[in-house]
Amino acid sequence: MIRKPYEVGDRIRIGNVYGDIINVSYIDTTLWEFHGDYLSGDHPSGRTIRFANSKVFSEYVYNYSWPLFPFIWNELSLFISYDSDFKFTSETVKRIVEIEIGEAMVRRVKRFKTILKDTPVDELDVNEYPSVYMKAHENTWIEVIVRYLVEPKNSGRVKKQLFEAVMKELKRNPEKVIFPNINSQ
Repeated sequence: MIRKPYEVGDRIRIGNVYGDIINVSYIDTTLWEFHGDYLSGDHPSGRTIRFANSKVFSEYVYNYSWPLFPFIWNELSLFISYDSDFKFTSETVKRIVEIEIGEAMVRRVKRFKTILKDTPVDELDVNEYPSVYMKAHENTWIEVIVRYLVEPKNSGRVKKQLFEAVMKELKRNPEKVIFPNINSQ
């Protein structure tokens, strides 16, 4: 614990448990669990979890609140039909996410690049704006994925905000963006 792998307020994962640290004592640590057995999103489960501090010697500790760079890369995905206009969809998703996130991501990426300069991975190509990727799935649809930077504790709220804004704009263009319909034969 001398190395301080986390402190009160940090969002961590240790073993298969995610949560925000609410107490660190000499013997154990208590966190407020996120995700959990009944949730798929970034929301508190309502449970607190206590674990012995000695666990940090036998488990990886993922700290999402690193003071030097307290952000994580997150992704939002949605599915469209093969009949959609991929270029239009990609450009629209990127534009909407840039509008919603604003210049905050540019500042965060500049900070990230500064940190990278002092590491062996300084040649990593990192975009200052959201990136959009597409993947084919089972010959039935295309997954559209947009990657962006966010504060870990705001990731659920921001993802919801982005999803609503992106879908609102894409649905305005049904001739260019066709969503899969599981009921069509």
